[in-house]
Amino acid sequence: MPYVPSAALPRSLAIAKIAKPAKRGLFLRIFDAIEQANMRRTEREIVCYLGTTGGKLTDEVEREIERRYLVQ
Repeated sequence: MPYVPSAALPRSLAIAKIAKPAKRGLFLRIFDAIEQANMRRTEREIVCYLGTTGGKLTDEVEREIERRYLVQ
């Protein structure tokens, strides 16, 4: 018997309402806050380093930033 698609979904296959995502646990929220603080600190240090090198992002400066801050 061939299958013929229906124009409307039966009630049992209707799309359910999307539930709100579960709240993150305390440990994950603390971990996220620490990670964000470290990212902001690193960005501040990179801006200060760029200021001391004349503000130009050359290949050498980019390598030094990567060596100092991104590869730890």
